[in-house]
Amino acid sequence: VANLGTIAKSGTREFFQSLTGDQAKDAHLIGQFGVGFYSSFIVADKVTVVTRRAGMTAAHGVRWESDGQGEYSLETIDKAGRGTDVILHLRADEDDLLSSYRLKEIIRKYSDHITLPILMRKEEWDKDKSEYVVKDEDEQVNQASALWTRPKSEITDEQYAEFYKAISHDFEAPLAWSHNRVEGSSEYTQLLFIPTKAPFDLWNRDKKAGVKLYVKRVFIMDDAEQFLPLYLRFIKGVLDSSDLPLNVSRELLQKDPEVEAMKGALTRRALDLVARLAKDEPEKYAQFWREFGAVLKEGVAEDYANRDKLLPLLRFASTHEATDEDKVSLADYVARMQPGQQKIYYVVAESRAAARSSPYIEQLRARKVEVLLLGDRVDPWIMGQLHEFDGKGFQDAARGDLVELAGIGTAAGGEADAGKAPAMDDAASKALFDRVAAALGDAVGGVKASQRLAESPACLTRGEDGLSESMRRMLAAVGRGDVPQEKPQLELNLAHPLVKRLAGLDGADFSELAQLLYDQAQLTEQGQLANPGEFARRLNSLLLKLLPQ
Repeated sequence: VANLGTIAKSGTREFFQSLTGDQAKDAHLIGQFGVGFYSSFIVADKVTVVTRRAGMTAAHGVRWESDGQGEYSLETIDKAGRGTDVILHLRADEDDLLSSYRLKEIIRKYSDHITLPILMRKEEWDKDKSEYVVKDEDEQVNQASALWTRPKSEITDEQYAEFYKAISHDFEAPLAWSHNRVEGSSEYTQLLFIPTKAPFDLWNRDKKAGVKLYVKRVFIMDDAEQFLPLYLRFIKGVLDSSDLPLNVSRELLQKDPEVEAMKGALTRRALDLVARLAKDEPEKYAQFWREFGAVLKEGVAEDYANRDKLLPLLRFASTHEATDEDKVSLADYVARMQPGQQKIYYVVAESRAAARSSPYIEQLRARKVEVLLLGDRVDPWIMGQLHEFDGKGFQDAARGDLVELAGIGTAAGGEADAGKAPAMDDAASKALFDRVAAALGDAVGGVKASQRLAESPACLTRGEDGLSESMRRMLAAVGRGDVPQEKPQLELNLAHPLVKRLAGLDGADFSELAQLLYDQAQLTEQGQLANPGEFARRLNSLLLKLLPQ
């Protein structure tokens, strides 16, 4: 009467509180609130409990019965054996719970790892009756053990791999894992895995992802995303807490300061696992980066607290390498910087191959300054969040003035200062800039000599504080087309034959060639033209003039 007849009264909790020392530590008890039993009325319209306390005679059995409407009956009965039977009289629409297969499925999902064995009558297929028949013997349904609770020294790599496959439904073994028990203000065990291959929906940020949450080995929920940041959504694993309540919900997890502390600890542990892979197994890390690198980059923008841990993990394609594979770390770049170089140069394009051939890095390459080549769709967003690494600032090769370039290396043409822009008071060049600006009208914010071009005649650049064109495209792709427009600067390579030819033209020929150079620069920057038909007409007209009569 004191327990079954009272909602939210837990006999288990009272018993546990009476234990002390090692008794309490070794007790594997999961009840806590006294409401779990009443959840049986969700599927049953009547519940009968027949019980007899150990040490009492058969005449001291008790039957408790209720329809869940607020009243119950209680009577003394004869019960031959000690123990408790709970009988659910199922509602009409809950017949699936009469299936042993369905019951085993529920037990294995929610109670597979509690330490007590759960037994059911064994069933075997009868060929003559063409059905399963119940045998007069029991079989254990749950494992009654949790791999993550065992010491690491007792678990083999094969067992870790098999456990990962079981919880992730992956056919391949994990790339790496981390297994730790934390004791202190909070007690929990974490077992984290890095998969070998990325799932097909890795880029779906709305998809639920996260570790499996257990409380004292009792399964609570899949995909507990509150314990890892979104950029670590590829991590699989198990978190088993000794402190969280069994009735915890996603809403409660979002408001619990203890959960925030656990999230911080799990995030650091996951990043340490990735860092260890990068340091000790570079070939495996290269494979990891190919699968998950673009997602890990998101953390640079989203997780300022762990940015110092993330930056050494980034990998880039680079002009130092012959291939477009991401394998250059920021530490590698800094170690190879030219004398006098204070900036880490990078360029963002639609692909790494396009970045490698970008006109924006022509003078940098001529001076043997290494440039990082970026081509992932998140790169404009990520690089906008980076300010420095190891005391070196970041510089977009397509934005602002490359002020330190004149003092680095030898430019195209062989002179140390050949890439330096000529003085603006040079009468011929200033007159050319004014004429080009007049011909292009509102399309550009100004015209000037280029510090970055060596082989191309012209390019469009943006201010240091303005948005790059790649960032504008990214914002437009997510529906942010309201970004204020900024007129680009047109930079001319005064040493290029086309620009020299332009200076000698006038009238319609000057305007046509000036517009053609602008269109070429726009095509390089944006990958498309507002009026491709007009560009084709101008190009065809120029080709006709070059053909012999």
